[in-house]
Amino acid sequence: VQLVESGGGLVQAGGSLRLSCVASGNTFSVNAMAWYRQAPGEARLLVAAISAGDDSTNYADSVKGRFTISRDAAKNTMYLQMNSLKLEDTAVYYCHARRTVVLGRTIEDYDYWGQGTQVTVSS
Repeated sequence: VQLVESGGGLVQAGGSLRLSCVASGNTFSVNAMAWYRQAPGEARLLVAAISAGDDSTNYADSVKGRFTISRDAAKNTMYLQMNSLKLEDTAVYYCHARRTVVLGRTIEDYDYWGQGTQVTVSS
């Protein structure tokens, strides 16, 4: 599975951006996708996730009510709509996909990452 993000950039606080992640390759068994972010000197943290089965979502507390994750299965594309951006949202945002393979009684998870897209929020 290959993941390519786009949509990052420089935006003023209070503004909006929409990130996109296009998946290609062996995507048929991808069961979940997510956005993570990593600020300089900090760990990579989950921002939002979406299930490929029922489109259920979950969000980090820090972005609830401001960010919306969604996907277009027909286009193999996931989105992150980011509104009311804050300075602390500045980070590199990474697209993540998990593919689960069941072989008999063995379940194996495979994780894939995009290259990241920079989001910078200025005052």
